[in-house]
Amino acid sequence: MTVDPREPLGVVAVGPAGAGRANVLAALLDLDAGMFTVPAGSWLVVRHAAEASRSAYVPGYRAPFSYRVDLPEVGPALARPPRRVELNLSAPLLKRYVLVDTPDISSLGRTGTGVVLDAAGRAGALLFVIAADQSFSAAELHLLAEVVGSRVEVFFAVTPGAGGWASPESADGTAVDPIAVTVEAHRAALLAAVPGLARARWFPIVAGDALDLRRALVGWASDEGLERSSLDPPDVPGLYGRVPVLPEPGEWSELLDRQVRSAGRRIRQHLALELAKLHLRVVQEIVFGTGCAGLPQLLDREMEALSLLATSQCDHAVRELVEDVGGRLFGAPLPEGVRRRIAKAVRWGMSDHVTGPELERVLLITSTAGVASLIGAAAIDALVAYPTVPRTEVLPPVAVSLAGGCWQHWRTPANADQSAARAWSQRALREVELELSREIARRFEAVRLSLGTVLSDAAEHGILLA
Repeated sequence: MTVDPREPLGVVAVGPAGAGRANVLAALLDLDAGMFTVPAGSWLVVRHAAEASRSAYVPGYRAPFSYRVDLPEVGPALARPPRRVELNLSAPLLKRYVLVDTPDISSLGRTGTGVVLDAAGRAGALLFVIAADQSFSAAELHLLAEVVGSRVEVFFAVTPGAGGWASPESADGTAVDPIAVTVEAHRAALLAAVPGLARARWFPIVAGDALDLRRALVGWASDEGLERSSLDPPDVPGLYGRVPVLPEPGEWSELLDRQVRSAGRRIRQHLALELAKLHLRVVQEIVFGTGCAGLPQLLDREMEALSLLATSQCDHAVRELVEDVGGRLFGAPLPEGVRRRIAKAVRWGMSDHVTGPELERVLLITSTAGVASLIGAAAIDALVAYPTVPRTEVLPPVAVSLAGGCWQHWRTPANADQSAARAWSQRALREVELELSREIARRFEAVRLSLGTVLSDAAEHGILLA
């Protein structure tokens, strides 16, 4: 997990159902837990703002919806569940970090866990909430094991169980502290499976008191903020001034053509393989899992993870193109400032080389197993579970989701034919594969033309002027 130093500090809360995550977040902010209610499967992002507001971001729309927990009919009136609900509050603690609540781990699946890990890597801290009468599941241990070795700071909060805190006795019959015993038992169970989290700190939440946890998170935020500031200096080598081209740069244009073709083909093949695996998981869920009614939630979660994967692969491939082909002209490795200048020039020039729709668009799976599109950065933002800082990468993110009609169709009791659901999912995923293949090819062709123009200008003038 790598983190952009410009990312805002955040604490991502995870845990099993019934552990009381909303109560812990409410205790941190001294608020009522009812304020943190969101539709099942949606993320909650709590930010600082001068005026309180709550908005629901729904894929398929460019503008957020006003969302009120005191009006239950507002949530179901949406065509589909929102990807996230943003709650803006004036609480002073939120000036230090963003609070994020995620769906229950049991509902996330393996792909949803990957989305949580991506968010935690960018936020910087993971808060795992577990009740006194609960134990760690395999999925929860897998998530925590993935965090080991990363820069993510892990905190544990233990809440009372359904019957409060246990009251065990020592071997000689004397009473012991039930809270301390419960916390130590949970810690021992965790370390037996994930010993790499021995340094993680544990906090019991007694009678809604989260003062110690709040102090620990504030301390972490202070240290993390200083460290991130040191990773993002205002000036980097090569950011200003003229950069001369090497006297004999070689056949860089042929290298660019070969690498663009290779990168696009590699990503398309990888995504096709992932979609084939995804189809098997969808069929298994239809037949042996939640059936037709659970198909939209599963497929939407899979599309979110697929979008992150495709975006990451495209970003990595373009960075390699800039490094390798740009290095042929200016010398390798490129200074960070030069790489940024080339990437910025390529990004600005791509609009002149894009054929067809804009690259900033959302692909929506429809109830007829087709793929529709919605243009604009605001439409992409509605798909993000945990928003990021403005991107500096050359390409906009890949964004795939389900239209609200899919929810309306498959959650209707009359549409419970498993054979029809399997056929529908196969057609839908095939359409996604074809559309993504065309989209990846179109994106890399635009990158090839724009990067070629930037480097041709540099070669002609003998210097980088961007």
